[in-house]
Amino acid sequence: MADGRDGAPQLRTEDRGGVRWLVADNPARLNAFTRGMWAALPRRIAEAEQDHDVRVVVLTGTGEKAFSAGADISEFDTARTVETAAEYDRVNNEAFQAVARCAKPTIAAIQGYCMGGGLELAACCDLRLASESALFAVPAAKLGIGYNPRWIKPLLAVVSPARARELLYTGRRFDAAEALAMGLVNSVHAPGAIMGAVTALAGEIAANAPLSILAAKRSIDEIIEHPENPDLAALDRLVEACFASEDYIEGRRAFLQKRKPVFRGR
Repeated sequence: MADGRDGAPQLRTEDRGGVRWLVADNPARLNAFTRGMWAALPRRIAEAEQDHDVRVVVLTGTGEKAFSAGADISEFDTARTVETAAEYDRVNNEAFQAVARCAKPTIAAIQGYCMGGGLELAACCDLRLASESALFAVPAAKLGIGYNPRWIKPLLAVVSPARARELLYTGRRFDAAEALAMGLVNSVHAPGAIMGAVTALAGEIAANAPLSILAAKRSIDEIIEHPENPDLAALDRLVEACFASEDYIEGRRAFLQKRKPVFRGR
């Protein structure tokens, strides 16, 4: 499936094999998210989760200038006033939670500006690949915005508390090399190579057993969120489902026959 462009800010979808690409398409504003785009994101994630053919979800922005500059501040006079800020934050939070809790593996393909809510979306993804051109910042303190504590949790899953404090206290910009050093991104690539690297990684993941990946994803999330008391019984059931699956049989057969397995997620 693919959504056509009509010039209006939107969240486009593109399918490339077993990979669903969600593309922030608002290039005039560095792919900033309008309220409508935030609201669309949970629906797009749900569609990807429900589509058996989708193995991996990639988030990116149109063009090479920006992954996303965050929220579209041109809407703030109407959509994020004192009276409407709580509702705007609710829509934001639903978008972030949809990405963070997505049942399919998620990858952020980052070129250019990755600011504010854009950086938060990237942090909510499982993996982040960046172009050497990428620039990052959480400028809330420079705009007088109180950063929602619910959005700090994804940051703390990928960077240290000291780094999170630095990002939030200073609001300064940092480049891809520093993002790699602090652990915010998994790898950095030349501008002309970033999309090829993302495509290759997504393809590698998509070729593996979906139930195995789901068990690993849920286990990591649960242990991070509840380190002292993870729901091991629920996680054990996911592991047991792998051993009871047709894919487990296929994996063993393929190994013995010295061929690549063809996994079906069942």
